[in-house]
Amino acid sequence: MTDLEGIANHMIDLNSTDEKIIEQLKILYQLFKPTINDDTLEKLSKSVIDEVRRSRKTPQIGIIKDLLSAEGVGLTIGEQGVGCRGMGDFVVHEFITKMASVKESAFLSPQSMDDAGAVVLQENMSKTFIVSKMEGMHSRLSNYPFIAGFHVTRACLRDLLVKGSRPISIMIDIHLGDDCDVSKLFDFMGGVICVAELSGVPITAGSTLRIGGDMVIGDRITGGIAAIGVCDRILARKDIKMDCDIIMTEGAGGGTVATTAIYNGQPDKIINTLNIKFLQSMKLLLGRKDILEDIYCCSDVTNGGLRGDLFEILKDTNLGAHVYEQRVRDLVNADVLQMLDDTKTDYLGVSLDALLVFCKPGVSQRILEVLNANGIKALKIGECKSERGVQMHARDGNTVELIPRFRESAYTPIKKVIGEKKDKLSQERMNTLVHLAYQKAMEKKQRILDWISNQ
Repeated sequence: MTDLEGIANHMIDLNSTDEKIIEQLKILYQLFKPTINDDTLEKLSKSVIDEVRRSRKTPQIGIIKDLLSAEGVGLTIGEQGVGCRGMGDFVVHEFITKMASVKESAFLSPQSMDDAGAVVLQENMSKTFIVSKMEGMHSRLSNYPFIAGFHVTRACLRDLLVKGSRPISIMIDIHLGDDCDVSKLFDFMGGVICVAELSGVPITAGSTLRIGGDMVIGDRITGGIAAIGVCDRILARKDIKMDCDIIMTEGAGGGTVATTAIYNGQPDKIINTLNIKFLQSMKLLLGRKDILEDIYCCSDVTNGGLRGDLFEILKDTNLGAHVYEQRVRDLVNADVLQMLDDTKTDYLGVSLDALLVFCKPGVSQRILEVLNANGIKALKIGECKSERGVQMHARDGNTVELIPRFRESAYTPIKKVIGEKKDKLSQERMNTLVHLAYQKAMEKKQRILDWISNQ
């Protein structure tokens, strides 16, 4: 995938001549479009520069400057670890949720940092909630669209189910590079439809676009799935109590494990991820009113793994937890666990597609019986405690604090080169810059709101 507009802008910033930029653009065009003749190559390359130079003529003051310029703070998305499901990502999302707090408040808003959001549809004797979720496909599965579509859809539905809702609608948003074979679009759709049929949830809407229009060449895809659910009670993280058992179901992973398998040369391991046991587990629990009333909250072991999830789930409850490593390890699919061990990938820091249930101690055994009777392995892996922090009782007999790293576990070769940690000074500097970016965006938002209101 090549961003011609981005390259032209970058080279202009470096004071490159138009001739040098055209030469570079021609080389890139020829990589993806080898049948284009020299005359067309010249015209295309010149048109890119022409558009880019015109787009850079932005007024230096006033509303148009505000609308068309984003003042940088000197921190890249990659450096901050955005999307890498570690402490760097958590910091960014805290500020995003602050920005998303508008006057029309939701019952379960982004500030809750929960699996999904919710609004109250009607306030009668019994409330009806509309639960919503947006899930992005795994960025490394572009060349494997069926798997990408399958796992992003399954992940989206499980986030609705853990809040106690019944999914009723799936919506698709997919963006494809200009040089994608059209089969990639239909292959992605096939993966989505597979989960839709297995779960019995209809597809109701969608959007299909090219990435960057004519300015981006290549065959990469990206996009996501949105879904809607309904329920009469929300299983929210904020409702977790101290007298709480933590149950976990078996997990074989989804998009992250599939990516680990592909890019570590073990594609046969992907087969373990093709199941809907998580969806079945939640449907079983939602169908048991006698059990559901004693469940505080449910969640999934998603990107960032158990390290990240327990930290994020318990952060705003003023609670901690004791967790027993051997029980967790026993719930990871044996083939998947072997692959993670072989590739030196910390299984506690990756998505496992396992269900977490936070419930009253008196109902734990009944939950385990219901799940086990339906072929779903599950164990109590720990319990909540009043002291903050997650204490892991390790297999070697030691007790260590389970905390997220700056990034999720490094599960591909390139991730291992980049690493999972940052030194404290680097983190503090980046946190300051994230806060600065947030402040600038909020100030701009207010200026534009004021301008529109005054017209």
